[in-house]
Amino acid sequence: MSLVCVPITVHDLAPALADAHAARDGGADLVEFRIDECFSGGGDEREERLLHALIADSPLPCIVTCRSVAEGGAYDGDEMERVSMLERLVLAPGARHPPRFIDVELAAYAASANIRRKIDLAVRHPAQTRPVDTSLILSVHDFNGRPADLSRRLLKACEQPAAAVVKIAFRARSLHDSLELLDLPAQLGKPVIALGMGEFGVVTRLLAGKFGGLLTFASLRPSSATAPGQPTLADLLGTFRFRAVRRATKVYGVVGFPVTHSRSPAVHNAGFEALSIDACYVPLPVGASPDDPEASYASFKGAMIELIEHPRLDLCGCSVTQPHKEHALRLARESGWRIDPVAALAGAANTLTIDRAGDRPAVAVANTDAPAIVARLEAAAGSLAGRRVAIVGAGGVARAAAVGCLSAGARVRLFNRTHERARSLAADLRTGVPGADIDALPLDALASHACDVLVQATSIGLASGDSPRAMAAPLAAMAAANPALLVLETVYAPVGTPLVIEARRLGLRVVTGLEMFVDQAERQFEAWTGRRPPKGLFASVASPPQPDASA
Repeated sequence: MSLVCVPITVHDLAPALADAHAARDGGADLVEFRIDECFSGGGDEREERLLHALIADSPLPCIVTCRSVAEGGAYDGDEMERVSMLERLVLAPGARHPPRFIDVELAAYAASANIRRKIDLAVRHPAQTRPVDTSLILSVHDFNGRPADLSRRLLKACEQPAAAVVKIAFRARSLHDSLELLDLPAQLGKPVIALGMGEFGVVTRLLAGKFGGLLTFASLRPSSATAPGQPTLADLLGTFRFRAVRRATKVYGVVGFPVTHSRSPAVHNAGFEALSIDACYVPLPVGASPDDPEASYASFKGAMIELIEHPRLDLCGCSVTQPHKEHALRLARESGWRIDPVAALAGAANTLTIDRAGDRPAVAVANTDAPAIVARLEAAAGSLAGRRVAIVGAGGVARAAAVGCLSAGARVRLFNRTHERARSLAADLRTGVPGADIDALPLDALASHACDVLVQATSIGLASGDSPRAMAAPLAAMAAANPALLVLETVYAPVGTPLVIEARRLGLRVVTGLEMFVDQAERQFEAWTGRRPPKGLFASVASPPQPDASA
């Protein structure tokens, strides 16, 4: 089982020990004392006493790291003094217990025979005859990206007899980089810590246990993270259920960009836990270029094929969010995957289900946005048959809303900043939905348009300004014309969007994006597992911890 280590940047003894106790109480297995900001290398006896006391009084086994500036740390003093200090921490006479590990960069270790000799004498080593309790982590870091000579460096580290553990951490530029990192523990002949930095590397930290990594790092608080993309201890052990992840665990995830702040992991992982399903749900960011649709599609296609075909990932399903919902349907058509009728009509899919029972993965795509929107609207206002529905937007969510409402018998009018795109969507749906009553109107005609339901289906809000003031004019006019107007917001974070704030101020009925999000997520969960999550679970998990100030 992979261990959980909390890094602690040391400035003084008391706060560092307090954090170590908090790490223990929070469920960590060990701590890493990052001493490069408190060790000057100038022979200060006070510094050395602090470090000895820190290690002696640590409530958990510890890694001691004095990271050099060259590899992302703060130490820029004399190399020999740094190594001598580590040696003294390990071999100090009368020490109650030495560090469990010391972490030394491969570049520093390989640079000098004298440095290697001193480190080898201080750690467990095949040639040692005297007992030593401290082991060596040889590490490689690159905050810019994947090192071009990665394989050479890893082989060199593995060849060092004194190295008990090999650590590699670099900034992942894509999920391809992360999959390469996840595969390393099975390929190298020593225990491995392989972690990606940044948003694309988060998955390496969450799935370290599935792939046999020795440990992963988690900070006590976001502000104390020592690398970009490092989760908090509470999120790692709580939201992402790290202790429950093993080699056979099935993987699900949210594909889009950005996805770091998605609430999908919290709700789906809570569902897996409640029903004792051996699965985990993780963020799977896939980059996109707003100015190059074909490049965005190529990025999505390449990532999805690699994720689905990876032999050890066990990806069994994913949610697809912006900007890739239309890409998901395009890929399904190109690949011959099964497509549900709603997704086909909407021209967008937000759910992939992957059946791995046969020789090859069998993939199906669906759209749970459309039925979720209709369900929430009908729960609030009854049947949509004959109702006048105004939809703002012309992207994937707008298409789903239009298909759902048209299929329920509503009369739909589309409003979008780019009028031609709305007209094109209306033409598509007139062809695809028999008897569809749909048209497109300019966005500035919205205020004078009489309707029963308003659906906000853009990612940024209703109008050019993302503020209640920008909502005021069109919404006030619509409310005056129809005080019974029902407003549905599809953006769920924050719950109190400018549109929701203004609609509630005007006394209108509102369906929040959070309600829609919960409904579509429950449908996804059922598609993947064949089971509904416990009633009310997703809503309680997805809701903000504090009541929305605008409510």
